[in-house]
Order: sequence, then C-alpha cells, then structure tokens
Amino acid sequence: MVKLQGSNIYLAVLERADCRKLYEDFEYDFDNDADFFYIGHSVEKSGEWFDEIQKLQSNENIRLGIFLNDGTVIGDAALQGIDNKNRCCSVGMGFAKKENRGKGYGKQAIKLLLKHGFAYLGMERITASTLEINIPAQKALEKLGFTLEGRERKAVYFRGDRYDNLKYSILLEEYNSGGQTL
Repeated sequence: MVKLQGSNIYLAVLERADCRKLYEDFEYDFDNDADFFYIGHSVEKSGEWFDEIQKLQSNENIRLGIFLNDGTVIGDAALQGIDNKNRCCSVGMGFAKKENRGKGYGKQAIKLLLKHGFAYLGMERITASTLEINIPAQKALEKLGFTLEGRERKAVYFRGDRYDNLKYSILLEEYNSGGQTL
C-alpha cells in the first residue's frame, strides 16, 4: 500500500469508509468561499465517489487521502489527468473540516505529491489552477515553487459573478533547483 509520509500528515489510499467520513465531515466555509458548494449531496453519494476514484486510480489519477499521523482522514489530494506521453499532470486537494484548513497540511500534501509525481511517475510538468479569489491557494502554490503562467479571464461563473481562473505550473528543473531535489 502507498503511504507518503510528511511531518504531521501522511497520504495513503482512500477506502470506502474514508470517503464516507469526508462526506460526513464536510463543512463549507461561507466566510472564505473559494470552492464550489454542492447542495443536496447526501453521504450515500460518497460510495459513487469511491467507485469513481477506483475506476480512474493509477490510469488517469492518483487520489490519496490526507491523514493526520493518528490515522484520522481529513482530506484528499490528487495527481490528476496523468499524461504519460507528455509527462505532465495537475495537482489538487481539499479538506473536509474548516479546522484543518490553513494549518500547512495542504502544503505538506502537495510537497509529497510533487515528489511522487516527479520522482516516481516521471512527470516533468505539474500544473494547478485556482480562482482569483482563493488567495491562500495562490500563496501556497507560489511558496512551493509554482509559477503563475496565465489567467483565463472571467472563465468561471461562481456565486453569481464571473472570476478569473489562474493557471500555475512547476517544471522538474524548477523543482530540482528549488532545493527539493529527487
């Protein structure tokens, strides 16, 4: 089983019960609402999510749970859209409870995924995107060595307004030169 260890979190395979727990624990942050809000998704929908993860796992995506060192699942993180021909993919993540956001767990999770993507999957380019209103994500990506490549102007309709979608990337050579050598 895959286990990518950080300092106070680790990434590991999500089981059906973990997906259910993430659905049960999910809290929408109305004060910092930079994520889409899906009203009406019951906890039973978590089973469909687990099935989708399994269908795409290792072929197109590598989605792992974010666990505290005590084994509590707090979120998920993924390398998505894996393109082995062009050696690129994207990275993304999310946390269920508000109390686990903004504590550095996401930065650790992305660091672990970057290492896995570059060192073990042979990726040479990893991308990320976020809305212009998600300032914490932008700061975290830049601290991790991602470069803002572009802006899709007014590309996303969200909360009754249109927002720019920001596109970031980090290349293998940038990752290596940033002191995060493989």
